[in-house]
Order: sequence, then C-alpha cells, then structure tokens
Amino acid sequence: MNEILHAVFSTEGFFLGTLVPFLFVLTVVVFVHEMGHYLVGRWCGIGVKAFSIGFGPELFGFNDSHGTRWKLCAIPLGGYVKFVGDMNATSSQPSSEELESLTTAERKIAFHTQPVWKRAATVVAGPLFNFLLTIAVFAVLFSAYGRPVMEPMVAEVTAGSPAARAGILPGDRFVSVNGSKVQTFSDVQRLVSGRGGDAITFVMLRDGKEITATATPELMEQQDGLGNKVKVAVIGVVNNQEFGQPRLVTYNPIEAVGAAVEETGYIIQRTGQFLQRFVVGREDKCQLGGPIKIAKMSGQAAKLGFDWLVQLVALLSVGIGILNLLPIPPLDGGHLLFYGVEAVIRRPVSERMMEMGYRAGFMLVLGFMGFVFWNDLFGC
Repeated sequence: MNEILHAVFSTEGFFLGTLVPFLFVLTVVVFVHEMGHYLVGRWCGIGVKAFSIGFGPELFGFNDSHGTRWKLCAIPLGGYVKFVGDMNATSSQPSSEELESLTTAERKIAFHTQPVWKRAATVVAGPLFNFLLTIAVFAVLFSAYGRPVMEPMVAEVTAGSPAARAGILPGDRFVSVNGSKVQTFSDVQRLVSGRGGDAITFVMLRDGKEITATATPELMEQQDGLGNKVKVAVIGVVNNQEFGQPRLVTYNPIEAVGAAVEETGYIIQRTGQFLQRFVVGREDKCQLGGPIKIAKMSGQAAKLGFDWLVQLVALLSVGIGILNLLPIPPLDGGHLLFYGVEAVIRRPVSERMMEMGYRAGFMLVLGFMGFVFWNDLFGC
C-alpha cells in the first residue's frame, strides 16, 4: 500500500508529478485566453452569462454581482465565455427565432446585436491575451535570470554535413542567414531549425572578408531541454566555449519587455512556418501532440523546476493563440473570417452559409483532435 501511495502522490508519481503540473499549465493558458474575451467583451458593453474553465458538469461555481456564473467544470480541456444571446459555448450565430426570444434589455447587451467591430475585438482578445501572457513570462524570466548567449562562431564542422559540402570552415563567423543579420549562435539555430530541405544562403566572415555559402539543412533527431526526441534541421556545425565565448546578457525591466516581445515574435513566426510546412507534408507529424503529450511535458518541466514550467506555459500559450486564429469555425479565427465578410458586404453572412461553415469547421477540428490523440496514443 505504501508503494502505491508513493507512486501516486509523490513528486515522482502521477498525481503530483504529472497531473498537477498539467492542470496548472492548461488552466493558466485557458484562463488567460478566456479572460481576454471576457474583459474586452465587458468593455464593449456585452453581457456575460458564464465564464467556465473546463467543460461538462460543474464542480464549483458562484454568481457575481453582474449575474455572471463563474465555474470550474469536470473536463479540464478548455473553457469558454458565454455571452448574452449565445445559444451554446461556441458563440455561433443564433437563428432569427432565437434572437426574437430575447427580451428588449437582453438584445441591447447581446453579443450578436453589437457592431461588427465590437464582436471582432472581443473575439481577437482571447488569442491576443495568450500572446501577452507569453511576453509577460519571458519579460519576468529575462529580467530575473538574463539570457545566456554565445558568439555565432563555427568551432567544428561535421564531416559530410551540409556545412562541409558548402565550404564552411572552423573559425568562420556567421554574419547573416538568408539576409537576416545574426548576433548570437542561437540566432543561427533559430533561423535554420525550421528550414529542413530548403537551400539557405549564409554570409560568413573569414579572415576579415565576407564570403557566401549555400547549404540545405537536414533533419536530425535530437533531445530537447525536457529530454524528448525531436527532429530539427541542422547544417552540421558545432560551437564551443573557446570560440563561442559564452556570456550572460542582463536586462532592466524595460529592456526585458522589449526582448520578450522579440522572442514571442520569433516563436509566432516559427510556429506559423511549422504549420505551413506541416500542411504540405514537410514537417514531422510527431511534433504535434495532444493532452497526453502536454501532460507528459508538464511533468518533465516540473521536475526541472518552476521556471521550466512557466516557460512551457509561455510556449503553449503562443500555440493556443495561433491555433485559435486559424480561419476555421468554430475557432476564433473562423468568427473573425465571418466578421470580415460582414464588414465588406455590409450585412451578416446568411444563416445557411454560416451553418455550412460551422459544420465543415467542426469536422476539421474534430479531425485534428483525433489526429493529435492518435499521435499521443499510437502514432509516435
């Protein structure tokens, strides 16, 4: 019995070692996303019926002075804000009969009776708050710990690698990668890691002169910071302490915010690039995972320390923000697509077209969920 209790409740066990970190990561990301919808919706004068973390049966809840039901539900895989006039948790367009069932007071604060700009602002606020959360996390980490960097130098070149074939030599210094100036070795890795199979132009500094080399990165299996096997594109160069001259860059609070904005922008760019390449089959499908993979990573991060766990929160928050902006109903991006059409044609999209869009979107979302669950359980 003691062994069972230790396996479940110790920090190495399932409950404290995996489940609690997973719920922490997911709850923070979902709460911030939904809080974005809630705060901007209230600012726009829209009534809110419910703010929920999770789906399914309510475990705990209370009503505030504005009549909003705040609740925690049994299935912790998401959340929603239900505005006045919403007939379901997806804020899909109600039918004319459903709108007519609202009282006069409810119509004034109903979501779907608001000007299109208010609806768009409320919807985009969710992903925007996810990005702001990532910026805030990185700003705190950069301000507290700084950032270790290395000079963009080549200490070694792997024999037979793309770099060797391109004529890159030990002692060369990276100046730019595909036209983007680099200042650290991490900059080089960032610009190369997501470009497997693409020919990349490198400007190198050798003996005081700039030379140009073209190399095509190849995918290689490596371990990430949490110990997971991932495939990243490399050209086969190695840096070390002698050539890289590692140092710690420190930031004051304002500088930390600027660096955090820049870092978040890099992550958004890299994630968008990954999704584009994934759609055409140029990325490893095992890089996408669902709740089981997130739970595993949460447990791994928690074992390394709280700062690793909040970094995972920041990275997942960006991913959730980007996925929600995809122009697929019932995601936030699907709503924005309909509002964009409405702004152009000066009238709401027809109920029939909207219904067809939501049905197709639901099928795509369910298909994606099935795909990542398959990856979690059997595919990778």
